[in-house]
This record gives sequence, structure tokens and C-alpha cells, in this order.
Amino acid sequence: MTSYATSTARSDLSELRRLKSLLPPELKSWVTVEASTAVNPVLITSEEIGKDQVEVQIDLAKWDQLALDQRNLLFWHEVARIQQDTIPRDGWEMAALAIGLGGAVGELWVQDGLLLMLALALCGVSSWRLYIRNNGQKTLKEAIDADEKAIALATRFGYTLPNAYKSLGSALKVLIEQTPKKKLRKRYEQRLDALKKSAAKAKERVKGGRTDMAEGY
Repeated sequence: MTSYATSTARSDLSELRRLKSLLPPELKSWVTVEASTAVNPVLITSEEIGKDQVEVQIDLAKWDQLALDQRNLLFWHEVARIQQDTIPRDGWEMAALAIGLGGAVGELWVQDGLLLMLALALCGVSSWRLYIRNNGQKTLKEAIDADEKAIALATRFGYTLPNAYKSLGSALKVLIEQTPKKKLRKRYEQRLDALKKSAAKAKERVKGGRTDMAEGY
């Protein structure tokens, strides 16, 4: 008799294989999909794990609570982030900032003006890079752009345009309802608002087509 744990493991592996099949052909050789092993992980994220190698990590426990179409569009959103080269990288900025601060303190002690200036310059460059990386408006725009690309990917894989919008919109609604953190919840709400506007524009472009594109928003 198959145990519950064995059955769950098989189901998880089946879902990971299914998601891998949703990768565009040009990504399959260097993008992998794995279950997240982090403590209290986010639903889905991506990170570089080596040169020219990216891993999509999924919290399968939360993932299984979503409908199939919702999963697909959220997955394609992540794929779009990879295609647009907007996923986080192992940054040098924090290390450089720490080195710069340490160097500045040291040079104040020994009073070497040139090295002090170099240390302060390193602090300035690394701080600016950290600011750019964490800029809220920039990351929001990248997320909205990835949503648009996810819609295009969905149509590439056989979705109609109305169904692609509906599936992503309903997924964002679920995330809004399930997210306790106010800042992150607001980000999802902003993405949903942008998606509604995009759906309305797409509907306008296909006058005479289906009238249910933005239904339920």
C-alpha cells in the first residue's frame, strides 16, 4: 500500500516535471525547476545558481492550493522575469559596502587621505547600487512588465487572451487575500490594477471580439 508521504512526493515530482514542460524551448537547457528548501519560503522565486544557470524555486505546499491555470500564469511571470534578466543576482554590493566602511574607519585611524577617499568612493558606489536594486518603483515596473510577458507566453502555449488575463488576475487576487504583509499585498494590488488596465486596452484593440476579457475584475 502506497503511503501518504510517497504519494505526495510523487505528486510533487509530477508537478515539477509539468512546470518544466512549460518552459520555452530556448530556456530548457539552463533553467531548472525545484521545490524550495528554505524556511518559510515565498511561493515562487528564481535565483542564479551558477554561470548561465537559473533555478526556479517553488513552495509546493502553497502552490498546490492554487488552481492549475493560476499556477501556470504565475510560473510564466517568473519565466518572464528570467527572460527580461530582472532576477536577483549574487551581488557584490553588501560585501563592498562592508569593506568600504571598514576601510574608511581604518584610514581615519592611520590618517591616509588617499585610501580614505578610495574607501568612501567604494561605499558610495555600493550604496547607490543597493538603492537601485531595491528601488520600489523600478521593481514594480519590472513585475508589471513580467505580467505582460506572462500573458504573451500563455497565448504561445495555447491560452486565449481573455483566459490568460483572467487566470493571472484571479491568481493575483488569491495572493492579495493570502498575504498578511501590507507592503507586499499593496504590490500585488498594484499589479492587479495594471493588469485590469492592460486587459481593457487589449479588449479595445479587438473590438467585436469576446466581451468577457475583463469580467470578474
